Amino acid sequence: MNDTEPAGNRPPVPPSTAGPEAPAAGRQPLLHDAISLISAPHQVWSRPDGDMRAPIDGIYSADTRVAADVRLEVAGAAPESIATERISARTAVFTSLARAADDGAADPRVVVARRRTLGSDGFEEVISVANALGHEVEVPVTLSATVGAQSLQRIRAGVTEKPEGDVADAGGGSCVLTASDARADLGAEGAQMEVSGHRVRWSWRLAVPPGGEAHVAWRVRPHAGARAVDGVRGPQAAPAWNGVRVTSSDERLSRWVAAALGDLDALRMTAVAVPDQPFIAAGAPWFFTLFGRDSLWTARFLLPLGTGLAESTLRALAAFQGTRVDTATAEEPGKILHELRAGELVIPGEGITLPPRYYGTIDATPLWICLLHDAWRWGMEEAALGDLLPHLRAALGWMRDHGDSDGDGLLEYVDRSGHGLSNQGWKDSGDSVQWHDGTIARGPIALCEVQAYAHEAAVGGAEILEHVGDGEAARWWRGWAAELRARFRDRFWVERPDAAGRTRRFPAIALDADKRPVDSLTSNIGHLLGTGLLDPEEEGAVAGLLAGPDMDSGFGLRTLSALDGGFWPLSYHGGSVWTHDTAISIMGLVRSGHGRGALPLAEGLLAAAEGFGFRVPELHSGEARRASGRPVPYPAACRPQGWSAAAAVAVAGSLLGLEPDREGRRPLVHPVEGAPHISIEGVRWGGEPFTVAG
Repeated sequence: MNDTEPAGNRPPVPPSTAGPEAPAAGRQPLLHDAISLISAPHQVWSRPDGDMRAPIDGIYSADTRVAADVRLEVAGAAPESIATERISARTAVFTSLARAADDGAADPRVVVARRRTLGSDGFEEVISVANALGHEVEVPVTLSATVGAQSLQRIRAGVTEKPEGDVADAGGGSCVLTASDARADLGAEGAQMEVSGHRVRWSWRLAVPPGGEAHVAWRVRPHAGARAVDGVRGPQAAPAWNGVRVTSSDERLSRWVAAALGDLDALRMTAVAVPDQPFIAAGAPWFFTLFGRDSLWTARFLLPLGTGLAESTLRALAAFQGTRVDTATAEEPGKILHELRAGELVIPGEGITLPPRYYGTIDATPLWICLLHDAWRWGMEEAALGDLLPHLRAALGWMRDHGDSDGDGLLEYVDRSGHGLSNQGWKDSGDSVQWHDGTIARGPIALCEVQAYAHEAAVGGAEILEHVGDGEAARWWRGWAAELRARFRDRFWVERPDAAGRTRRFPAIALDADKRPVDSLTSNIGHLLGTGLLDPEEEGAVAGLLAGPDMDSGFGLRTLSALDGGFWPLSYHGGSVWTHDTAISIMGLVRSGHGRGALPLAEGLLAAAEGFGFRVPELHSGEARRASGRPVPYPAACRPQGWSAAAAVAVAGSLLGLEPDREGRRPLVHPVEGAPHISIEGVRWGGEPFTVAG
C-alpha cells in the first residue's frame, strides 16, 4: 500500500540520543509505542502517559497537525504514568500518580486521570485529580502546547519545520490558530492562559476535597483548509455493521473482530467531490485518504456484513475513473485511481512527486471489477449494478487496451513520469521485486498476482455482462481469460532447490523487463488461489509452499521466503508479515479446497492479534514465532489500518466457509474442518440479516 517507503528499506534506526523530541533529520517517526485515537478526518497521537512529545505526536486534521508537544504538570511535576486504557478507537484514559501533591506515604493517595475523546468535531480531554488524603489539597495544574500548522507528510519524512500561522488570544482561556491551510480553536474553561509565539500555557488551581475529585478540561476544534477527503457525517453516521456480533470458541477471534469493527468505523471517510459515498481510509497516520487497492480490498473483506460499503467504495472510485492519457498522473481511460490527496505530495529525498489524483497502480482496476462482481453475488441491488455497468465496461477496456502496455497478453507497469512509483503493485517499495539472490528486478514488471486479479476480473465481468444480456462480450472476455491462463502457465512457473536440495516448483513473483521469471518465492503466490488462474494440481503445490517454515512465520505469512537472499524480517516487503496479505491467502486456501492449510496461518494471525492488543498494525516482523513469544512490531507501521482491521472479518468468514447464494438469496456456510466454532450475528445477503454458525 504505502507509496513512499524508501528503496532497500531496512530496520529503522532509533532516534538520536538527543531524545524523541529531536530525531535525526530524515528519519521517519516510529509509531509502535504510540497511542492513537482516530475519528476521520481527525487523529491524535501521544505517549502512553498521555503527553504528546515524540515526533509523530499531536492533534491532526486531515494532513495537518495543529497542536504538538503537549505536556501536563500537576503540583509542579509531570505525573508518573501507571496505566493506559484504549477504550475504543475514539476514547482512551491515561492514569498517573501525582506524588508531588501526595503525603509521601507508601500508598499513592493523589491520582490523575486524563480521559481523552476524539469526535467528528474535534478533541476534548478531561483531567481529573482524585484525593484519598484526609484533608483538602490545593493542586496547581498546568498544560502547555505548541500551536501551529505543520504538514503530516513533512513530519513523516523527518523534516523539522517551525509551526506556521498566527496564534491569537480570544479571551476566556481560548485562542485561535489561523494558518494558510488550517484553523483551530483551542480553549480551556476557567484557566489562566499565556500565549508566547506558538507556545500556549493554561493553568488552574484545583481545590480537591478529601475523598473527592476535581476536574478541568481543554478542547481543540481543528478545521483543516483544502481537503480531498473528510469524515462521514449526517444520516450515514452509523456503519452498516452496527450490531454485528461474532462469538467463537477461540475468544481471540471475537475480540479481534470487535476491535477491528470499531477501528473501521473510525476510518470511514468520504471524498469531498463525492460526499455521499463512504469508503475506508487506507490507514493512520500516513494514509488517511482514499487508496484504490486498499479501500477495495477492505470493502471486499467486509462484504458478508453488507454490500453498502462495497457499493459506495465502487461509486467513489468510479467518480475518479480515468478518461484520458496523462503521463504525469498515470491516468488512462478506464483506469481506477491509486490515491487522492488535497495537493501535490512531495517526498523529500526520494525523488517522488505525486499529483493530487494519482493513478500509478496496476491492480486497482481489476480489483474494482472483482469487488463489483462479488458485491453483486452478495445481493447488491440491480439498480446499482446498472449505474456501475458503464464503469465496468471501461475498466475491462483498460485491461485490454492499456494494462497490457506491450501487447504480450499480460498486465505490466512502468513509471513513465520519472517521478512516480517505481513499483505499482501492492508491494510498492523500491526493493519489493527481487531475484532469489536479492538483486532488484528491472521493469516493466508483470506481477503474478495481477494476472490472477485480471483473470478473475475477466471471468466475473463476463458473468455480469451475460446477466445483463451482452452474451457476445461475455464470450470474448472468457476467451481473453483463458488465453491469459495459458500464458501464465507457460511463462511464470520456475524451479529451484530448497535448503535440502529438493526441487521446488512455484510461480515467480513477476516477469522482468526481458520477460524472465523473477525466481524469488513470495507471499504473492497466495493471491493466485481461488481465482481460477491455476488448475487444482497447481493450487495444491502453492498451498504446500505456503505451509513451509520458510514462509509461515508462526505469526502470519512472510512476504519473502526466509531462504531467499534478500530476506530480512524487518524489511518492508522482503520478509515482514502483512495481515491482509495472509488473510488473502487464507481466503484463497479455503476457496481452492485447502481449508486445513488455512488453519495454521489463521492461528498465526490470532496470536499476532493478541500480541498487539487486538489492534493489528499494517505489518509486523517476520521473525519466527519459536524465537519470540510475542510478535515484534515494525516500528513505522500504520495502526489502525483498513485492510489489516478488515482481515479479522475475512478470517472469520473464511473459517466458516462463508459464501453467497444468489439463487437462494442467502449466505451459505461450509466450516473448515478443525476450525474453532464461530457464530456471526449480522451477516447480510442484500439487506436481509442472518445469523450463521459452524
